[in-house]
Amino acid sequence: MDAIDRKILKLLEANARMDNEDIATVTDLTEDEVAARIAALEKAGVICAYKSVIDWEKVDTDSVSAIIELKVTPKAGLGFEEVAARVAKYPEVESVYLMSGAYDLNVVVKGKTFHEVSNFVSRELAMIDSVTSTGTQFVMRRYKEYKVELIGDDEDGRSKISL
Repeated sequence: MDAIDRKILKLLEANARMDNEDIATVTDLTEDEVAARIAALEKAGVICAYKSVIDWEKVDTDSVSAIIELKVTPKAGLGFEEVAARVAKYPEVESVYLMSGAYDLNVVVKGKTFHEVSNFVSRELAMIDSVTSTGTQFVMRRYKEYKVELIGDDEDGRSKISL
C-alpha cells in the first residue's frame, strides 16, 4: 500500500462522507483515480464499512454498554479464534478484541438495561466451554469514540475530530 492510499484511508476515517472530488483535491489525483483506489481498497477488505459516530446518550437513554473481560483456555490449533468468532456472532456484541495482559478477550456489549447485559454475560458468555472467567465494567459515559470527541461541541454543533 502506498502513501496515497494511506492518505485516502485517513481522510475517509476522519470523514466517511468526504466525496471523491475533495479527496482528489487533497491527493492531487483525478476523481476517477480516487474512485478506482477506493474500490480496490474495498475489494481487498481494507475498507470494511462506512460508519457514523452517534452520541447515543443524546438520543437513546434506554441503553447501556459494558466492557466484558474474558479469560479463555485456547484450544489446540485454534488458539482464541474459535471463541472470538463465536462471541462475535451474538447481536449484543459490538466489538471483540484479543488482548495481552490479565485477560484474553475484550468484548464490548450493548443492551437495554444493566440487568439485560448481566444476564447475557452469565447465561451466554460465561457458559462457553473455553471461557474460564468474566469481568464486567459498565460504561458510564463516553467522552471520545473513534477519534470523535463527544463533549464540548463547537459553535456550529459539530463534534471535534482528532486526527
